[in-house]
Amino acid sequence: MPSNITATSSSDWKYISEGGSSIVFSYIGSADEFIGTALRLRKIENKLPYTEYADGKEELDDPTILFQHRIIEKLVPSAYLPRLDSVQTDREWLELLAKQSEEKRPAERRAKDRIDAGRRKAVLATDLVGGLGWAVEIKPKWGFLPSPQHLSKDTAQLKTRSCRFCMHSHLKTTESEDVALGYCPLDLYSGDKERVTKALHTLWDIWIGSSGKVNNLRVFVEGHMLKPSMSPSSLQPLAAQILPQNPDDLPDLNTLRDAFTSTILPLLLDTPVLRLLSTHQRQFDALDVEGLSALWKHANQPLGSPDIPPPVLGEGLAQPTLEELEAFVEIYLAKHTTMDHDHPDTANLKYYCLAYLLSASFKDCSVILRMVPVKDGEEPWRKSVTVIDLDVKSVDRLHKWEQLDQKIVEAYIGLPEPTHCIDQTRVEV
Repeated sequence: MPSNITATSSSDWKYISEGGSSIVFSYIGSADEFIGTALRLRKIENKLPYTEYADGKEELDDPTILFQHRIIEKLVPSAYLPRLDSVQTDREWLELLAKQSEEKRPAERRAKDRIDAGRRKAVLATDLVGGLGWAVEIKPKWGFLPSPQHLSKDTAQLKTRSCRFCMHSHLKTTESEDVALGYCPLDLYSGDKERVTKALHTLWDIWIGSSGKVNNLRVFVEGHMLKPSMSPSSLQPLAAQILPQNPDDLPDLNTLRDAFTSTILPLLLDTPVLRLLSTHQRQFDALDVEGLSALWKHANQPLGSPDIPPPVLGEGLAQPTLEELEAFVEIYLAKHTTMDHDHPDTANLKYYCLAYLLSASFKDCSVILRMVPVKDGEEPWRKSVTVIDLDVKSVDRLHKWEQLDQKIVEAYIGLPEPTHCIDQTRVEV
């Protein structure tokens, strides 16, 4: 039986942050059961009514919990994953929590959505940003260049030279979006000290320059998400953590950036997490969306009717069940490295579709680097790396991803100085 979160006071939960679909609170009360935990609640658009359940109908556990326990834990060691458990809640408690936290939410979020107070269950997770010390959230994004095998002659040279993230960043700038322009994920994934340093410096500079609007890097100090600016005083809480010898003497931004980088750089170089993410991204996306689309069209072209277009990528494909995903992962772990991906068989179409969905999960996750102070220890910090936001993706997005890929490439073709991204782990051809 899940714990009942309503046994705690809503005032014992402090707003931390939120994304597109959920909002996170850190526990600051004294109940042993919840110390060191965070509460993740689903949101709903303001224009929609709360989710409702018929009397007697039980709400299922959040898909994130089931997906981690039954799928992700087969692919990522549990030491690098947060605790995820289901807890019970109710409308009155959620509405009170929403009321108490509303003013702390960003204005653009408040205008768009709110806590779904109709839910009866929520997710209780490891609190990776609250308590003593500080934490860094990084969204690494795509960590590989595709094989040219399944790319068209129009895209092969471009896609094997410039990574997807750098190309997508260019598209976003043409649409006046805030973006991490200049950051290349392949630098972060490289395992090379100079390149990882370059990635961290770029992420820092973008974080400062955008006042935290670009969220590929976020920093939390004792549960508070910092809102940086060009003024060093905005980073005083972080300075007090990493340069405690001069708590009242604020360093300049470059000095603080160097101290920040030197603290987390060894952790990023030592952890196997980034290599693991890159490997899964690459292997799950063995065909690129272009190759997947070609295989889909070949399998679904109406016989004897070459003039009739096949359904668009993913159309008619049911959202995979957990049982189907479990079966897929078993095949992936046992056979993927021995399969002939250069000549994919239409009989394996569903396998490649499920693989692409899981690749998207690994491309869109975050990594939390946590530093907890250690008294009288050889090292000042107890450090950890945790992968979060490995959520299941909808099969309905396959065609949207295909269209976005085409749009990104079209915007990048002909650019006078395309980026030259170096994939440290790819065999050059």
